[in-house]
Amino acid sequence: MKKFLLLSITMIALSASAQTKSELEKHFEKYYKQMTAQGDIQGIINAMTHLDVLNPTQARKDTLAYVYASEGRHLEALNTIGIDKNPTDSNINVEVKALSLKALNQPKRALEHYEVLFQRQANAYLAYEIADLKIQLNDLAGAKTAIEYGLTNATSDMKRTYYEMQTPYQVSLSAALTYLRAILIFNEDKEANTNEAVAVLNRALATDPNFNLAKISKEALQARAAKE
Repeated sequence: MKKFLLLSITMIALSASAQTKSELEKHFEKYYKQMTAQGDIQGIINAMTHLDVLNPTQARKDTLAYVYASEGRHLEALNTIGIDKNPTDSNINVEVKALSLKALNQPKRALEHYEVLFQRQANAYLAYEIADLKIQLNDLAGAKTAIEYGLTNATSDMKRTYYEMQTPYQVSLSAALTYLRAILIFNEDKEANTNEAVAVLNRALATDPNFNLAKISKEALQARAAKE
């Protein structure tokens, strides 16, 4: 009788716990929708964190990491989903790892994930990121291949945003890739290729005269050449 009573109490407790968990999950799903409607990013993060605790899924972790990354909270994004390469990772998961690792100045690790994205669906935007990282890692041959792919496949409506000024600005992706080509040419031979690199930067500026980073690079190369 005592065993039966104890079992009954345990079953009731488990049922109540399951019901409470289900109710909490529904509550935070509604809370998430409301925070999304209001554009409250911290509220969205709080809701997603609670939902993942109540009923963990990889999709929820990926979404939470994406929100963190979108807000520039890259360490928190990576703490949510990790940094390892996994063939079963969703595209969002891989994109967050690539973006956040690059932002945290981990070019080698970031490159691994950008290359996964490129293998899944190649495009000129990814070619830019890969070329940029390969220049940083001194893989100039690999960077050249990525730049050529990007220039071949970039369309007139594709833009890239730069943030080195107080106010972010956009230039055409083809101009951005031309800028990378100039940096690549300079790095191939810093003594002999200054003038050629400046000429390529002029082509980028002819396409987008407001390309501040290209202007800065051109001025730096011209100042360097004047000292030689």
